[in-house]
Amino acid sequence: MKCPGQDSRYWKPGAIFEVECPNCGNEVEFFKDDTTRQCKKCGHRFVNPEMDFGCAAYCQYADQCLADLPTELLAERDDLLKERVAFEMRRFLGPDFKRIGHASNVARYAEQIVREEKGDPAVVLCAAYLHDIGIHEAERKYDSTAAMYHEKEGPPIAKEILAKLGAREEVIHEVCDIVGHHHHPRDKEDINFRILYDADLIANLEEGQKDKEIGRERLLEIIEKTFLTDTGKRLARENLLAPNHET
Repeated sequence: MKCPGQDSRYWKPGAIFEVECPNCGNEVEFFKDDTTRQCKKCGHRFVNPEMDFGCAAYCQYADQCLADLPTELLAERDDLLKERVAFEMRRFLGPDFKRIGHASNVARYAEQIVREEKGDPAVVLCAAYLHDIGIHEAERKYDSTAAMYHEKEGPPIAKEILAKLGAREEVIHEVCDIVGHHHHPRDKEDINFRILYDADLIANLEEGQKDKEIGRERLLEIIEKTFLTDTGKRLARENLLAPNHET
């Protein structure tokens, strides 16, 4: 039996649409009932950002619907969330390409760190895409992008996005907690926070080098004293101390 939500007899205008590939930006055509599509330009396969897998928690047709997913995706249902969160982040930030690029860079580093540090990919990658989501509201309310302000404004927006996408309550709670203090580690932090913190720090230092280059010795000091995971330190050394960053 086909899920009524995916039955073409019930489709409305907009059932066929185009989405930017999260890897290269090329337009990829989706049908409403496609679970994934492969970008013809770069070959990246990604999840349909308009398909609501959150309904699987209560829908009587969930088994039939989810059975149509590729095996590798079925084994990692939480991982489906990150693609949709990335899409919502881009939509929310609109033409703010600088912040979209930063969030994407943080997610790229976070994905590398989480594999080795054995964190929760659903929490870490959602937090990576949403960690600065409150920055526009901070600018509007306080005329400032200071960390204290966008940490304050970010969690309600992150919660709304994640709830709309059907994320599990425990994922929403932890992501919002990370977003709410991602620049300010507490005395004891779990591995998910530490991964996000390190990924954000690498991205910030890398982007900062373009404006004002930091000397090699100072970078080494920051890496050894500030980073919270061994993998984060290693990636920082590999990406920030390469020959083109040397003074």
